[in-house]
Amino acid sequence: MQKHFQTAQRRREAHPLGTSFPVMRLTGFYCLLLITDVVDSEGTCSYQDVLNHLNLTKSTELYSMTRPVKHHKSTTRVHLQMAIYGILDVREIDQTFVLYVWIYMSWGNDHIRWNQDKFCGLKHVVVPTEVLWKPDLTIEEMTEKDKAPPSPYLTVTHQGLIELRNDLMLVSTCRMQVYKFPFDIQSCNLSFKSAVYSDDEIKFAAILNASKFTEWSREVMRIQYEWLFLNMTVHEKTVNNLSYNQSMIVYTITMKRRSVLYIANFLLPIMFFLCLDLASFLISDSGGEKLGFKVTVLLAVTVMQLILNDILPSSSDRIPLIAVYCIGMFGLMMLSLLETILVMYLMGKDFPSQDNEADTNQSLSEDCGDKLGKVVLHNYDPEVKNSARCGCICEVSADEPPSDMLALDREGKSRRLAEESSGLEKILHELKGLEKTLNLLLNSRKEEGKPGYWTMVTKTINKVFFLFYVTVACLFLAVIFTMWINAPDE
Repeated sequence: MQKHFQTAQRRREAHPLGTSFPVMRLTGFYCLLLITDVVDSEGTCSYQDVLNHLNLTKSTELYSMTRPVKHHKSTTRVHLQMAIYGILDVREIDQTFVLYVWIYMSWGNDHIRWNQDKFCGLKHVVVPTEVLWKPDLTIEEMTEKDKAPPSPYLTVTHQGLIELRNDLMLVSTCRMQVYKFPFDIQSCNLSFKSAVYSDDEIKFAAILNASKFTEWSREVMRIQYEWLFLNMTVHEKTVNNLSYNQSMIVYTITMKRRSVLYIANFLLPIMFFLCLDLASFLISDSGGEKLGFKVTVLLAVTVMQLILNDILPSSSDRIPLIAVYCIGMFGLMMLSLLETILVMYLMGKDFPSQDNEADTNQSLSEDCGDKLGKVVLHNYDPEVKNSARCGCICEVSADEPPSDMLALDREGKSRRLAEESSGLEKILHELKGLEKTLNLLLNSRKEEGKPGYWTMVTKTINKVFFLFYVTVACLFLAVIFTMWINAPDE
């Protein structure tokens, strides 16, 4: 045993490294392995290394041709989220509305996985949309092709989750309920589903609840046109598509019309026309100005109705309240116009009797003038009197004695007195007749200033109709505005 100990000692002396040589060799091996791992890890940190690892190219049919599941009975769950950027337009006459929305979708791909630790912690890559399969998403209410450019890229995570973000400008149908226009609230649906896959193959699910959807849409919304966004709800349902069922997500967008401009530009002007029609009762009925004024106001309301016809759809189930408002105003003004025509007709019945009285008065005045002229000529013609006197004097002969002349003179005087008295009696009789005629003429002139029977009737009709008109107009406006406020939103 002592020999063996001595032999081992001589060997250690012959080799100075002794037992440390194997340790050094093992240490060098580990250092070489560490250097190799570092070099390998630094060489696999790019996106292309991940794509090469997955064999993901445009020509790889494994990823783009079929639904990315390892078993055909596996269901692909598609998570969907939508936010509204803006309400661009609402067309009542076409019953369509235009939205600008943001869509987020995510689904799983069973063929894509990688260990992020082997690729420098790389968690996701962005690839073109055509290299991977995407759900065939359709919107049932969409009527026009999307005009916004589609997103060209997808995001792929290391866990096999595919994410797609896209902006859409949607022109979709929406059944407008315009019964309370312009105080209406509209609710429009957007229904998302697959075009060909059943609910056993693709199942849609919403990510956020309704309150978060509404709050988020209000934050990101940029434009609302003439509408005020109220809320947005979402619910999932299954619909039957002929031979199979399909999963669907329905977003319901509720919005309220801003009615200030419609009140200022439509409702108030028609109210002003009604006030003008009421003020027309102050215009005299004797001329034609009142009738022309009422016709002009009625035509103005007709123009407003034509404008309304270009706004509201003709497929409405019920007559809108604003149409009832216009028809009611038009009816009241038409009744007022008919009342004016009736009053003018009744007043015209007094005109023929007044014309006859005027003719009678004229004839009476002419007769009075003739009689007055005769009387004046009879009393104040000096030539007639002088000739009579001369005739009496000439009749006395110059050969007769003075006594006879005096007798003849007395006889002539008495004869003249008798003639003058008879003339005065005639004059008195003519003056009395003239006085009666003048009295009749003066009385007829006074009666001309008094209104006729039908004129008095028209004044009563005007008063009664004015009270009726104001009462009916106030009741109608109260009822129509109460219905506008209290009618339920459809």
